[in-house]
Amino acid sequence: MVAPPDAGPDLPTDASVVERSWQDPERFGVIFDAYFAEIHRYVARRLDVEVADDIAAETFHVAFRRRKTFDLTRGSARPWLYGITTNLIAKHRRTEARRFRALARLGDDGPASGHEERVAAQVSAEHERGRLARAVGALSADQRDVLLLVVLADLTYDEVAQALDVPYGTVASRFSRARKKLRKALGGVDPMLDQEGSTDG
Repeated sequence: MVAPPDAGPDLPTDASVVERSWQDPERFGVIFDAYFAEIHRYVARRLDVEVADDIAAETFHVAFRRRKTFDLTRGSARPWLYGITTNLIAKHRRTEARRFRALARLGDDGPASGHEERVAAQVSAEHERGRLARAVGALSADQRDVLLLVVLADLTYDEVAQALDVPYGTVASRFSRARKKLRKALGGVDPMLDQEGSTDG
């Protein structure tokens, strides 16, 4: 984020940068510079680095084209960008499913690298990564989106609600259901890092 919404007048917010870009398109580069690496990293964790190059670039291409539709009252462009990214990832559901199936086949003792290692590390159950990957892969797309936006992108429930354009309660419900399914798949072990404190928005 360029600056928090309540920052002083000398520090531009994302909203003010986007608004100025309506008349001066080059100013949108500030948003690109602030968020491209983060968005790219998130996509690489969900899919792979090669796909991340294209999806991250397309995210900002779409955002630039739609910049006049950005809700300036939101201040931060972060949830908006993740919403665009999530929609683009939806076109690659098969790729994501293959990733989780591959990770599941590695089993509990198999080596992991790249995407698999990062996902396992984020959910704090590397020794159970085979079962965990199967469980994550078996989630509905809606539940998986919420889970991974919270765990991998570190968005709050409020930010996820903005990103997916759904009510806060829907986010909380989907995350809770996803977490229960993962816990059941792991024999009652809660695989999540402590997300409770980071989800209040």
